[in-house]
Amino acid sequence: MLCVKVKIISNKKISQKYFKIGLEAPAIAKEALPGQFIMARLNNGYEPLLRRPFSIHRVKGQGLRVKGEIEILYEVVGEGTEILSQKKYGEYLDIIGPLGKGFDYPLPLTPYPLLVAGGMGVAPLVFLAEEIKKCQSVKVSKCQTLVLIGARTENQILCEKEFKNLGYNVKIATDDGSHGFKGRVTELLEKHLRSTKHEARSTIYACGPKPMLKEVAKISFEHKIPAQISLEEYMACGIGACLGCAVETKSGYQRVCREGPVFDTKELLL
Repeated sequence: MLCVKVKIISNKKISQKYFKIGLEAPAIAKEALPGQFIMARLNNGYEPLLRRPFSIHRVKGQGLRVKGEIEILYEVVGEGTEILSQKKYGEYLDIIGPLGKGFDYPLPLTPYPLLVAGGMGVAPLVFLAEEIKKCQSVKVSKCQTLVLIGARTENQILCEKEFKNLGYNVKIATDDGSHGFKGRVTELLEKHLRSTKHEARSTIYACGPKPMLKEVAKISFEHKIPAQISLEEYMACGIGACLGCAVETKSGYQRVCREGPVFDTKELLL
């Protein structure tokens, strides 16, 4: 875990209230794993007082001649993210990271990984998808990755292009049917599993709202498929001191910021 001031190298609006911010953070980029996050102080004053958590969306340019960059995907939903959206190139952010426990993708990889994202749940899954691709590129393991993205409407679909650029099969579910399958992304997941012959060799990696993750856990249990889910919880400190993000598990209460945010569904009591 590092506490550093990092330079903003981009902060772009990608659609409606969604932004991507690039941070020059070589030390964090070197250590970061898919599913981990940072805590960022968004203002030098007292408002907002607490740091905000953000999933590490991508890690770019780690090498001898290129400084490491991390990218954060965020939605403007309140005072803190509104302040963040006004930040300019060359300004600095005070961040702590990388934090938490990320996704476990042991080698050899599962032949048929399933990435399931609901809304802003795509944020950590792009980083995971890129790391899975790296494993394939060095021929350590071959797999066929399917990405399922859910959103309320077509205008709120995020990162479809990024996943497709990696060569992955991408399927979309929208609540209003404006793009792809009409219904919830968990319904699309269930439909896929009923039609595939490969469920016994699949692993689910998911992030999104708690009701969606609860349904993913149920589906994984019914189909006897391993599943890891990244929980979204309010965090005050991000380092396990305040106990404000504790969730109930079979081993007692555990902190999302320390023992998570990624948990095996077999351990959770959702």
